[in-house]
Amino acid sequence: MDRLFKLREHGTTVRTEIIAGLTTFMTMAYILFVNTLFLGEGGAGIPNQAVFFATAVGAGLVTLAMGFFVNIPIALAPGMGLNAYFMTVVLSSGGDITWQTALGAVFLSGIIFIILTVTKVRQLLLSAVPNNLRVAITVGIGLFITIIGFKLSNILMVSVNPDDKLDVSKGAVLNTNQFNIILGDFIHNKDSLLTIIALFLIAILMAMKVRGALLIGIVAATLIGIPMGVTNVKGLSDASWLPSFDNLAVGKLDIAGAFGVGIVEIILVFTFVELFDTFGTLVGTASRAGLLKDKAKGEKLIGKAMLVDAAGVSAGALLGTSTITSYVESTSGVAEGGRTGLTSVTTGVLFLLALFIAPLALVVPSAATAPALIIVGVLMMASIKEIEWGNFVEAFPAFLTIVLMPFTYSIANGISFGIVSYTVLAALYNTTASKRVPLHWLMWVLSILIIARYIWLGAA
Repeated sequence: MDRLFKLREHGTTVRTEIIAGLTTFMTMAYILFVNTLFLGEGGAGIPNQAVFFATAVGAGLVTLAMGFFVNIPIALAPGMGLNAYFMTVVLSSGGDITWQTALGAVFLSGIIFIILTVTKVRQLLLSAVPNNLRVAITVGIGLFITIIGFKLSNILMVSVNPDDKLDVSKGAVLNTNQFNIILGDFIHNKDSLLTIIALFLIAILMAMKVRGALLIGIVAATLIGIPMGVTNVKGLSDASWLPSFDNLAVGKLDIAGAFGVGIVEIILVFTFVELFDTFGTLVGTASRAGLLKDKAKGEKLIGKAMLVDAAGVSAGALLGTSTITSYVESTSGVAEGGRTGLTSVTTGVLFLLALFIAPLALVVPSAATAPALIIVGVLMMASIKEIEWGNFVEAFPAFLTIVLMPFTYSIANGISFGIVSYTVLAALYNTTASKRVPLHWLMWVLSILIIARYIWLGAA
């Protein structure tokens, strides 16, 4: 194990890495059933069994590849947001775009990623983006996953009009037309109450420096949730524990159909959103793990990770799921001490085992995983002190990057505004100041592409 994953070199142990991998899996396991909601028979129309298979196997195999070939503690699975966009594409087309055609579009976006990675265009991002912006990405992702945690638990609810009627006890929002975030009824909502209990339990364990605090908190919350009626264990007694391989979507993508009228825009949206989401997640997680301290090694590491990520997009489409991408929840494993690919291998194996223990994997409620995401947000905020707040050229783009990720619920939006604002501000500053700030030529290219994207594709 030490020779394969270089454990001693990274200051870690087998036990630490396995605990980290378990923690990452526990915070990501929700995708096994959430993905079915978006892509399954009630969403995009893919058979539910086929979606579950593609999600578990796709996440498992690509995460194993990340662990063995890159040796980095990052797990991958079908991305939230992109799976919702996938469903929207199919349902809004009026039957013109089938789920097979949409899978073809995802496959082609993966090929584009592979080309960009092999030609090292994606790797240039690491040299082009200034350090303050990279730090801001880490902090922004921390706030982003914190929002995810609060939303999963119904502690925070979104309304679009302050006068709207809200059934906070059920997490329902009615008549929404103006953006507004409110505090849910966490006293009477069982999900929220369980999240708060687990949140303080994990916080106490973290303060006491207990190893595996996040994992202990998730397991404890799941057990506490049984008498509260939040954790549903009724289906365990009569569930089928053996996976069925009938009626799968493997190889049923329609690549030829993806070249049809109107699909080019969809391919570009998949490509653009994944480009910045992946970059942000990889840099943020790798920075948190301390793997980017050596610039040369860091660039090589991220380059290999990007190649696995790119190949995973097309592999997922072949299996029958929307874009497989690096997960911000990987930071929960890093917070538990995960530093090598053994963390990813552990997570990948658990995803594959989920085929056989599907009922058990789905028992963990979102209210039990939400506290872990909130705590990780706390840890990732620590990097904010590295930003040069006294230098407005650096501070303003960093600020936009940080706040727009949670406020727009998009990692890509935060990075996009950060890049454009830095490029414009740095260019103007360099024309008047005697001391110039660094401005890589690729930042101009990215800014032009970003502006073009928002002009022609909107904020999808």
